[in-house]
Amino acid sequence: MTSRDVVDDRLLGALHLRLLNRAGFDHDPRAEHTAFQAGTLDALMAGGFDGDVTLGEVLEHGDLGLGTVEHLGGELVVIDGTAFVVDDRGRVSEVAATTRTPFAVVSPFAPQRVLEVAELAGLSDLREVIDLLVPAADEVVAICLDGEFSHLHLRSVTAQRPPYVSLAEVTRHQSEWTLAAASGSVVGFRFPDQVAGIEVPGYHLHFLSHDRATGGHVLDLSVLHGTLRLDEGAELHAEVPAGVSLGRPGAADRAAIRAVEGG
Repeated sequence: MTSRDVVDDRLLGALHLRLLNRAGFDHDPRAEHTAFQAGTLDALMAGGFDGDVTLGEVLEHGDLGLGTVEHLGGELVVIDGTAFVVDDRGRVSEVAATTRTPFAVVSPFAPQRVLEVAELAGLSDLREVIDLLVPAADEVVAICLDGEFSHLHLRSVTAQRPPYVSLAEVTRHQSEWTLAAASGSVVGFRFPDQVAGIEVPGYHLHFLSHDRATGGHVLDLSVLHGTLRLDEGAELHAEVPAGVSLGRPGAADRAAIRAVEGG
């Protein structure tokens, strides 16, 4: 086995993390409560914006998720098996299945918990609710919150051209905007800290309005009311492109990740 096939046994025991080569990703069976990922956060942060997997291939493994598209051309949102991308002006377009992605994660969403929520004053309040419902720190949690929002602080980035700069440099020039009121869905994941570098540790959330007019990466929010659905995943299956160094899972620079994620 290579480093793309297996990692530290302690991490495998805690998270059931599987690192797959391209062939393994193509043939990995669809399974409930599993998150499937193309690429790694480390590679994206280093400027790997091309990708070797199409969104059509990614969507074979799940119907809810997020990420980006080739050339870092916006914020990817996957809802009900359809992929949308939000550009740096907040405009939404549906993404062709042939579009490649350097980083995307999806889940065949099968929520085990459903909760009506109201009057959440900020993103920290939403995190607190989810952490109380799923306190186990090593649980992968897929998240969907459908509702009415009184405030959303969103961002996206401009598509890049080679030679690529780092993700940190791109996000220094990111576009940010706020919505005073919106109806839509917040989707994403909570990943354990141990997968930092492979994935974003903690919360990673994107928004898409119900009318498909706007969306973006969520920096903050306030919720009037909504329905929160959670799928507690047991495994993360990650496809690591050939030539990408895995490094040591969990050894990533958390401050650098927070800087590019805005958390």
